[in-house]
Amino acid sequence: MKKILITGGNGQLGSELRLLSKVYTQFEWTFTDYQELDLCNLDKLETELTNINPQIIINCAAHTAVDKAESEYELSDVLNHQSVAIMAKWSSENNCKMIHVSTDYVFDGTASTALTETAQPNPINVYGVTKLAGEKACLQNNPDAIIIRTSWVYSSFGNNFVKTMSRLMQERDSLNVVNDQIGSPTYAADLAQAIMTVLTQQTWQAGIYNFSNEGEISWYEFALAIQEIGQFDCAISGIPSSAYPTPAKRPQYSLLDKSKIKSVYEVVVPGYRDSREGKEKEI
Repeated sequence: MKKILITGGNGQLGSELRLLSKVYTQFEWTFTDYQELDLCNLDKLETELTNINPQIIINCAAHTAVDKAESEYELSDVLNHQSVAIMAKWSSENNCKMIHVSTDYVFDGTASTALTETAQPNPINVYGVTKLAGEKACLQNNPDAIIIRTSWVYSSFGNNFVKTMSRLMQERDSLNVVNDQIGSPTYAADLAQAIMTVLTQQTWQAGIYNFSNEGEISWYEFALAIQEIGQFDCAISGIPSSAYPTPAKRPQYSLLDKSKIKSVYEVVVPGYRDSREGKEKEI
């Protein structure tokens, strides 16, 4: 029975994988968060991995506070880059498969069509810079690894856009939401299922893959969908990013092309409105 190590086990994706672990009983599962496996303690990380001795690592851990990352470069680099390098090196040396989760924020947002895995990265914030460094370190230390880039993740766990909008729409009479940043949401349960589809295929093809739900929308349009599903009585207006300044710049266009993961691994990619379980859990 192969042992799967999940880092970031209490996060959105880790929590969804924990639910799926009850279905995929052919694996032995080990879920860790910083209490059980401190990825910031780089000196001890190899030893800790050897003690756990997984045959598969799914790295869901990251410093994902995009605005905070602007003033916390060192922490972001340790979690998003340096620890990834160590895990990739360990997995390569110990016959261990590795799936590393990355982000659409490795792009600068100047594209006008859906981004493929071969599109040129050019991050515009610290989060994106450190995540791209993590991707490069992952493949450099373990060329057999798989990287899955995703975007706009939400779930019934943790903090996310859907939960925040749902709460604010019940508290306020009106809301302003950015309407010039384009991408697609990712329901974490769908991403977790995609990862397990990859893991249970007969073939293993290393490299970078994209996964998000289907659909090309702005945050404003996403908010309108949340309002419609939740039947919230709140006036929502679209505003430009310039009217809502944040410490970290966001890519204006980061829609991901999912053709590769659908072709290679036969992954089913639901539309962002079609994750009914997500709607029922979330709103």
